[in-house]
Amino acid sequence: MQASHILVIGAASVDVKGRAAKPLQLGTSVPGDITLTFGGVARNVAENLARLGHPTILISAVGDDAFGAQILKRTGDAGVDVSRVIVQPGQHSAVYLIILDERGSRAFAVDEMAPVMRLVTAEYILSHRSLFQDAAMVLLDANLSPRALSAAIRTARRYGVPVAVDPTSTTLAPRVKRHLSGLFLLRPNLSEAAVLCGHPIEGRAAAMEAAQKLVTRGVGTAIITLAEEGLCYATSSQRGYIPAIRCEVADSTGGGDALTAAVLYGLVHGFPIDEAVRLGVSAATLTLRCTETVCQDMSLERLYDQLVI
Repeated sequence: MQASHILVIGAASVDVKGRAAKPLQLGTSVPGDITLTFGGVARNVAENLARLGHPTILISAVGDDAFGAQILKRTGDAGVDVSRVIVQPGQHSAVYLIILDERGSRAFAVDEMAPVMRLVTAEYILSHRSLFQDAAMVLLDANLSPRALSAAIRTARRYGVPVAVDPTSTTLAPRVKRHLSGLFLLRPNLSEAAVLCGHPIEGRAAAMEAAQKLVTRGVGTAIITLAEEGLCYATSSQRGYIPAIRCEVADSTGGGDALTAAVLYGLVHGFPIDEAVRLGVSAATLTLRCTETVCQDMSLERLYDQLVI
C-alpha cells in the first residue's frame, strides 16, 4: 500500500473527565480531579496518525461554538487536515462525559454525539468521494448514522480502498454487524466483540475464538482488545496474543484509539500484522500514562522505545 493519506470519518468531541481520588460512592460525590480535553474516536485516531507523521484527513462535524473552535485548532495544530469538518451555526459541539475510578479506569460515561453527527450525512460523504479515490485507507467509527456508514463503506469499496472500522461502543456496535464481510480491519474491545459475535466472551481463549469467528464472517484482520490483559488478533492465516505492557494508568481514555492508529500506520507502511499490533500496544501504553486523551509526544521513535518483543 502506498503511504498516501488516511481518511478518517466519525466523531470529534470535547471530553470532560472526572477522576476520583478515592473509591466512588453512588449517590454522593468524592474528591478528585476534573479536566477538559479533546476526544471522539475518529478525531483521536486522526490526531495519533498525524503525530506519527502520516498524512491524515478528518471528516466530522462540530458546532459553531467555542468548543468547536478549540477542537479544530487542537486537531489542526497536530497536523490533521480539518478543512472538511462541518462547522454548523446554532449547533453545539459533541461532548463526552466520563467518570474514572481511582485507578484511572472508566466507571461511567455519557456521550452527546448524535445531534452534531447527524450532519455527516451520506450525501456529504458522497460529495467528498475524491478523498476516497486517493486514500491508502479509510477508518470509520460507528458514531456515523447507519446510512452514512453504509455510504462510506460502499464508496471505499468502489475505489478499492481498504476499510477499517472501530465499533466504538456496545450501543453502536450493532450498526457494524451487516458490514463485516469485506472489512480490512475491525478493532472491537471485548464487550463490543460480544455484541458482534452474538454471545458473551470471557477470557483470552474465548477472545481468540471470537477473533477467528469474525474472520470467518469476512473480516480481514480482527483485533480484540482485552484492557489490561492485552489483545488477541486473527487473520485468515495467522493468530496471536500480545500482552499489555504493565504501567501506572493516569487515564484509560483514548488508549484503544491510539492502538488503532498505530496498527493502521504499521499496515499502511507495509509492516507485518504481528509487528503492527505490537506498535499498537506500545501506543496504547503511552496514552494510558498520559492525562490527555491523545499523548502529545506520540511518535514512532517513542513506540519503538518500548515495543513488546
